[in-house]
Amino acid sequence: MSMEAENKGSSEQVMFESGFKARIMGIDGTWWRECYIEVISQTGAKITVQGSVENLKLNEFFLMLSAVGNAHRKCELVYVKGDEIGVRFLEKTQGKRRRQAFSENEEFTP
Repeated sequence: MSMEAENKGSSEQVMFESGFKARIMGIDGTWWRECYIEVISQTGAKITVQGSVENLKLNEFFLMLSAVGNAHRKCELVYVKGDEIGVRFLEKTQGKRRRQAFSENEEFTP
């Protein structure tokens, strides 16, 4: 897999020559599609989707970067052009941040 970094404005973009295999999945888990990430940055991505996106709830969904689902980003749809979609990554909500189990200055006691 070949990739090329390109700096456009404030957000560096990474372009994948053959695409990076991933999956998009509905927030509720009722649908998913295989896809290829063509270009990605800190704020969004251009994705080629395998199969139809017609009738899918694309207002918010997950971009799954690993088969086991550990690496993912919550997205919103920006545009659809045939099998290509543009997505914007959504920020984590302030109120739902996890508290660290212990701080650097505290000693861990099980």
